[in-house]
Amino acid sequence: MTALTMADLLVLVDIQNDFCSGGALAVADGDAVVPAANALARRFHAAGAGVVLTQDWHPPGHSSFAASHPGTIPFQDITLSYGTQTLWPTHCVQGTAGAAFHPGLDVPMAGLIVRKGFRPDLDSYSAFFENDRTTTTGLGGYCRERGFTRLFFAGLATDYCVAYSAEDATRLGFASVLLTGASRAIDLGGSLATALHRLRAAGVTLAAGL
Repeated sequence: MTALTMADLLVLVDIQNDFCSGGALAVADGDAVVPAANALARRFHAAGAGVVLTQDWHPPGHSSFAASHPGTIPFQDITLSYGTQTLWPTHCVQGTAGAAFHPGLDVPMAGLIVRKGFRPDLDSYSAFFENDRTTTTGLGGYCRERGFTRLFFAGLATDYCVAYSAEDATRLGFASVLLTGASRAIDLGGSLATALHRLRAAGVTLAAGL
């Protein structure tokens, strides 16, 4: 069993209604991460470690929505000013029920909620950087200010927002662990295998649990 300290941080990624059963961009078995996330958060809190939530938070008509680009369909790739962007069904629109955290998520001990994807023309997978790979969310600075050195990631979806977050953590100099047992993937065209290969190459530790 992994020993946790005050230098550890749990980042629970996008456990929101639109990514769970019945949601606009539902991840297969996404609801299964909720009890796992709750248990992890309680364990981190008991050890004096930190807990952070991320929340996809798109304005209406966001550039990552297929509906914003006439003639396109969801899951099609297009080129935007910052590079290739996968187009998604309209999801996690600010203030909607779909953007809310799953009702079963019970993590009142979370010290921070990082909202991402709120810029109309710029999508964001990572908890640290928008998809232009330069615009920051501020989470890296928060971690340094709080003295967190080892970061654990879980949530939705393994191959997109969780993977990009874990990879960026290593890029910023943090030890990074992706908890596969508390995450679920979209697996779009082999995206899960691609993401796991990229994570291993980046030095991210992959673990089923603590």
